[in-house]
Amino acid sequence: MVESVNESGIPGATVARLPFYLRALRDLAARGVSTTSSVDLAELAGVGSAQLRKDLSFLGSYGTRGVGYDVDSLATYISSALGLVEEHKIAIVGIGNLGHALANYSGYGSRGFQVVALLDASSAVVGSTAAGLVVEHTDALEDVVARHGVSIVVLATPASAAQPVTDRIVAAGVKEILNFAPCALQVPDDVDVRSVDVGSELQILAFHSQARALASGVARGAVAGA
Repeated sequence: MVESVNESGIPGATVARLPFYLRALRDLAARGVSTTSSVDLAELAGVGSAQLRKDLSFLGSYGTRGVGYDVDSLATYISSALGLVEEHKIAIVGIGNLGHALANYSGYGSRGFQVVALLDASSAVVGSTAAGLVVEHTDALEDVVARHGVSIVVLATPASAAQPVTDRIVAAGVKEILNFAPCALQVPDDVDVRSVDVGSELQILAFHSQARALASGVARGAVAGA
């Protein structure tokens, strides 16, 4: 199977692993570690060392034989590859329980993001405050995007509202959407959507749990039969 390659020439699967490498490098830096081997970095990131070396080769980073990788330099390099040199402005649409939790997530700043706006359609929510920001009405979506220079929208609306809001997000010029609504979004080819469906992920875990239970039962039956 041929890996999908984006405009930068880096395979999509590699891009998906870069944040894990960056997190591991920042953990190392926080512990005062200045250099790391591919084996140690791969273990921290949860991948094989050969996979890590292949991924980093797409960035033109090969480390130094006998020394390994400079932690700070590699972290800067990966940050640049991920487009994190400049801070990205985020708007969150849908400030229910999930939206509140997303707004109050403490890791945005350290990863190159800033939540600049919160929006909701409910009169019970509009005007309230979350994470130090006043919730605005979704009627102001286009103005908010232009006013704050929003480049990423996090969508935490009910499924029924997700597509209409997405259409407006796209029309406002936003090309990156992180979708928490439990539905598939239809967008133009030049718009990227990353969907996080908690229910689906739990169902997949349930499948694996059942498969292990069945395999265990078969194994016990084989032992009893022997």
